[in-house]
Amino acid sequence: MRALIAGGGIGGLTTALALHRIGIEVEVLERAAIVKEVGAGIQLSPNAMKVLGALDLETDLLKTAFEPQQLEMRLGRSGRKIFSIPAAESARRRWHAPYLNIHRSDLLGVLLKAVNGARGVTLRLGAKVVGYDTHAAGVSVRLADKTVLAGDFLVGADGLHSMVRTQMVGADKPTYTGNMAWRATVPLDQLGATAPPPTACIWVGKKRHAVTYRLRGGALANFVGVVEGPQDGMETWTDTGKRSLALRDFDGWNPVITTLIQNASRLYRWPLFDRTPLGRWHDERVVLIGDAAHPTLPFLAQGAAMAIEDAFILSRLMGESGTQPAISGLHAERIQRTSRIRLASRTNMGLFHRSHWFSQLATYGPIWLAGRLMPSVVQSRQDWIYRYDATGRRGSPV
Repeated sequence: MRALIAGGGIGGLTTALALHRIGIEVEVLERAAIVKEVGAGIQLSPNAMKVLGALDLETDLLKTAFEPQQLEMRLGRSGRKIFSIPAAESARRRWHAPYLNIHRSDLLGVLLKAVNGARGVTLRLGAKVVGYDTHAAGVSVRLADKTVLAGDFLVGADGLHSMVRTQMVGADKPTYTGNMAWRATVPLDQLGATAPPPTACIWVGKKRHAVTYRLRGGALANFVGVVEGPQDGMETWTDTGKRSLALRDFDGWNPVITTLIQNASRLYRWPLFDRTPLGRWHDERVVLIGDAAHPTLPFLAQGAAMAIEDAFILSRLMGESGTQPAISGLHAERIQRTSRIRLASRTNMGLFHRSHWFSQLATYGPIWLAGRLMPSVVQSRQDWIYRYDATGRRGSPV
């Protein structure tokens, strides 16, 4: 059995390792000549870590990640805590896996190390997929350099601008959400007393919010800021923005946020788009996963986690029922959970951006009170996300 995977990012590499685990030969086709990520952090919640642990990657991830002590929400200007729930050992006990913050390039490094050490897995760089053809015996994939590769099936893990999805269902029509995003990383020793706390923290405010957490054992601070406003630029992670604009967007905010912006050597800025859910994720021997199948807004920190879950569940279905039933059945297996994640992400966009003091009080007041009187209730609201186990090692996924 031979699989071809379009895309050598987080979802594609995880899929390669998951398929290799059940004895399938894999070739990953990555259009870039070098696999790299622009500097940014990512949150690996326990549902994602269950998969990465099952692929024997947890030890290497812990070497370079940061394990936040709490998950918390604060008011953006005053810094006052709305809630704080324990993570670290508490996350391991409640959700059966660690909650980690990690630099995307470090996660890719761990995945690449595992791929390069796996016999039967090949990574082909500079391999731009331009089309595919299905037939009774399998699938043929055409590359930009005229190379044609044969496999038993193709996994489209090629992200938001998926060529595989475009051929399968046609060009998509993304809709601008009304939000522009900033991101940056800053060495912690440049921030002094205003360094972000050792937590995964959401800072909320009028028509904007920010997220801070630490990376690389705590040596690096990660910043993400989202602001409502007109579209400016294209949907890409690599465009940069002016520091003066970022400072304007977060004028009057807590010094933790403004100091991060002031000390960032480079600030990336891009508009956030949403897409209509697909009615199907497969075409004969071709299947989509991750952002190619169900792109997710970043307001729940679950985009990469969904791709990681997809990867393992696809391999598990193949092991249980065979290739074609797995390819055609992935949508039915995953659509309910991915749709719920997408909806919760969109809901959070409004929750974080309350515009008036009375709506902030009505929204955050009960959360603050519950956090003070019944912290376990606040923690339990994350159970449906973090207790989910795509590996099935603790029974069926929840």
